[in-house]
Amino acid sequence: MDSITNVAKLRAKPVSDRPSRRQAEAAVRTLLRWAGDDPGREGLRDTPSRVVRAYEEFFAGYATDPVALLARTFEEVEGYDEIVLLRNIRLESVCEHHMAPIIGRVHVGYLPDRRVVGISKLARVVEAYGKRLQIQEKLTAQIANVINEVLEPRGVAVVIEAAHQCMTTRGVHKPGVTMTTSRMLGTFRDDAATRREFFAMLQTSPQSGCEG
Repeated sequence: MDSITNVAKLRAKPVSDRPSRRQAEAAVRTLLRWAGDDPGREGLRDTPSRVVRAYEEFFAGYATDPVALLARTFEEVEGYDEIVLLRNIRLESVCEHHMAPIIGRVHVGYLPDRRVVGISKLARVVEAYGKRLQIQEKLTAQIANVINEVLEPRGVAVVIEAAHQCMTTRGVHKPGVTMTTSRMLGTFRDDAATRREFFAMLQTSPQSGCEG
């Protein structure tokens, strides 16, 4: 499979028969009745519209093209060819199995090859894929794969640590449990020393005075 085909697979796939807002609000009213309450009572009267607005925010990633986010790069890097690492990117996603929140943090690193991308774009890529119905394993691979395909670096490393409320607030009810996943591509997969350097950088405490 060529690179163009790979990139196309990483783009959002719009739904052709997406329901209207009115239909979505009606579905929320149905769920409220199914739960045993009256959607017409005062406290729930505006809940359907609130839920739909919240869903627009929760799932905004479907309207964002991760490939386009990485399109603008910079080549004036004075020969810089060491690891670029963005740590502790806030992750807010939704489990596709139970539609319960996934809350955690993402660490993204890559080894540039001639060009770099603005660091805010890495965070936006995380959000573009995170603001969709997800499982953590797929999310980890999607973030790494799109950076690898678009930037063509020498290597990409992505680590996600997250708590899944589908198992902390329901089911087995195990609060405090987090799940860690990783995806290593290129040099990070092939070279143990580079991989160790990446994980060592994750353990380094941030220096003070960087806020603002």
